[in-house]
Amino acid sequence: MAIALPSEADEWIQEWRDQLNDSDRYGEVGEGWGVGFDGSFLFVIQPDDTYDGDAIHLYVDLVDGECTAARMVDGEDAVDWGFAFRGSYTNWKRLIHGEADPIEGMMSGEFDLDGDMQKVLQYSNAAVVMTENAGAVDTEFEY
Repeated sequence: MAIALPSEADEWIQEWRDQLNDSDRYGEVGEGWGVGFDGSFLFVIQPDDTYDGDAIHLYVDLVDGECTAARMVDGEDAVDWGFAFRGSYTNWKRLIHGEADPIEGMMSGEFDLDGDMQKVLQYSNAAVVMTENAGAVDTEFEY
């Protein structure tokens, strides 16, 4: 059964956590991520022309190829994060549908990253696999 975004964002991020933790490939390419540094991410889905609601803030803690926590939070200041990845609702839809690449999206300005860009580039395969796992979540976009 599809999980609706944005209304079921908390359920969605928890399903994504399960997809990541069930992925042997993510376990491999994410090995070392978050070891010796804060590897947590705050994902921000921002309103745009197709979605005019509040920004959606999704937090995941990633350590050594495992997602140890995943939940919706009330805003950017609600949790300490090592990285923040922001983009419009439309661009998030494209990303989850596999029509956009997370690294190319950062380079082109479709997405904004706060955090150590060198670390993200070093683990670019993990970012791609994370996106593939997000696409595996049965998602119904409400807008």
